[in-house]
Amino acid sequence: MSFTIKELESLSGIKAHTIRIWEQRYNFLRPLRTQTNIRSYNNEELKTLLTVALLNKYGYKISKIDEMQPSQRTEAVLQLQQLDAHEEYIINELIGCMIDLKSVEFEQLLTRYIERHGIESAITGLVFLFLERVGILWQTNRLRPVQEHIVSNIIRQKIIVGIEGLPLAQSGLPLFILFLPEGEHHELGLLYVYYLLRKKGVPAIYLGANVPVKDIHYIIEAKSPSCLYLHLTSFPGQPKFQRLLLQLQKDAKDCTILISGYVAQLIKRQPIQNVELLQSLSSVQAYITAIN
Repeated sequence: MSFTIKELESLSGIKAHTIRIWEQRYNFLRPLRTQTNIRSYNNEELKTLLTVALLNKYGYKISKIDEMQPSQRTEAVLQLQQLDAHEEYIINELIGCMIDLKSVEFEQLLTRYIERHGIESAITGLVFLFLERVGILWQTNRLRPVQEHIVSNIIRQKIIVGIEGLPLAQSGLPLFILFLPEGEHHELGLLYVYYLLRKKGVPAIYLGANVPVKDIHYIIEAKSPSCLYLHLTSFPGQPKFQRLLLQLQKDAKDCTILISGYVAQLIKRQPIQNVELLQSLSSVQAYITAIN
């Protein structure tokens, strides 16, 4: 698999301009070039840059990093004492496992973190940062579907295990209907919202991904929910998105329509009446915490 310099920028947090300068001055990156002189980076170069970026962030000079052997860089990362550095290292390892299709190693990393820190810390402090880093590749279909499916299913299983240990809903709280519309299949974010609602004791019906609008109309009439909740990762195009919102508004006049996820971050203004945008993970958590 190959990556562009902009994709390396998204995954590593290092600006493309800086990556170009490092290539000119140091030896740890040696991208191939196409006939039109466009840089192309392989899996190993991506993993090298992730390690270099982490060491540089926590105080190592690039010139010193360049002198190290790959094994020395790995050892230096493992010696970092900061908690944030440890989490970033694990995220980098998860990215490497995903790229190399190492499903067992991916699950082992995630399982060990959950055992030490709990499922909620694992999701908020690790998985969502991981998903944020690789999200741009999912948006542009740069990852192979098999890579996405492997890691998504492992993460999904961990969240479901966390949900199974939660108490049933309390009476008297508003009912939430959670779903993704037709064509949207990225359900990890929605599943985590379901986890947060269940932990709070809020009644919630989880419909999952790719739900037809007619089914939403049916369940609104049958259950009279207070809120419809969508966590959207793929942007369906403005006209289609607007039609979806108008249909939901028509069917759910007495509901609040909550939207979080990547799509919510793209929307610059309130798209329609009775729609509320939760544009960050912290705003999602704050909204659910405030439910009473």
